[in-house]
Amino acid sequence: MSTLRVGLRCDAGPSRGVGHLVRCLALGEEFLARGATVELFGSVERVGWAAAQLAARGIPLRPGPETPADLVAAARRHRLDVMVLDSYELDPAGTGALRAAGVLTVAVVDGDTRGQDADLYLDQNFGASTSAPAGRLLAGSAYALLRDSVLAARPATPRPATAVGRARVLAFFGGTDAVGAAPVLTRVLVATGHPMDLTVVVGRPEVAADLAAVTPGRGQALHPVPPTDELPALIGAADLVVSAAGTSTWELCCLGAPAALVCVVDNQRESYRRVVAHRLAAGLGELPALTGPGVAGRAARTAAARILRGLLTSPAHRAALSARAWAAVDGRGRARVADAVLAAVAAAPATPR
Repeated sequence: MSTLRVGLRCDAGPSRGVGHLVRCLALGEEFLARGATVELFGSVERVGWAAAQLAARGIPLRPGPETPADLVAAARRHRLDVMVLDSYELDPAGTGALRAAGVLTVAVVDGDTRGQDADLYLDQNFGASTSAPAGRLLAGSAYALLRDSVLAARPATPRPATAVGRARVLAFFGGTDAVGAAPVLTRVLVATGHPMDLTVVVGRPEVAADLAAVTPGRGQALHPVPPTDELPALIGAADLVVSAAGTSTWELCCLGAPAALVCVVDNQRESYRRVVAHRLAAGLGELPALTGPGVAGRAARTAAARILRGLLTSPAHRAALSARAWAAVDGRGRARVADAVLAAVAAAPATPR
């Protein structure tokens, strides 16, 4: 059999964030490890860290076709066997057009298939109940797509209950922090009054400027850092992680990190609620409430600070979160997805490239 040729169609940028690219990158790593050729089609704008991730893996970055006809033309030009589409913005008809052209198509979704007609639908969210044709849905955290660096850092066991005086806290909100959550949650963490070394990943200059206005309290130190390949190591070293409830949730779970999550955009809401309900992470609420004015906003921030203080002062609570999260995501999700794709390719009638 000739080398499998896989295309990944996604975009990344200051407003889109890097979540779509990160999970496509994880699947790309799996296909590369199996000897496939992988190319990414899309735009990576003003996110140098993300572009460097592709270059380091030898994954070429091609222009991102927008229309169904352009997707088919790109697939034919690059002789693709498989196209993975991970976007909320592309025309849903693109998947059907690719299928009709003989390209096996995987639609990565978050609850809503958007009317796409794909060979396989992948929804990696915990407890996902996406509606899709029987036998074509890969759903749940068993299919979570995680990068090599995360898998290499997965501990053999969950975190033990360890008392700490001056806590090591990590806060990050996606590769670009498109909604500016870092300064808001940094102020909430400072408001706990608990001694801490707080490392905050700063994705954009605008966020850095807002963060510079935050004054740590007594016994607290604030350390802003740029997006980094060392994030799994930072997660592993932290006593508590505060993050957005996006694709990084599954990285935190795989690493057994005691975490508190914030729902920063609408499409995270259902997954956030399920993760918090199953106590894989603590829930701090939704960002619009935390940034709200008046009595309601102050109440939301006070409640979030109380939850964080409880985590910082309770080794048992942090250890319980770690154990449940670690057990929920075993790190073999991308292998299961690749197995399903290869099985579908093998079952499909041969089509000339």
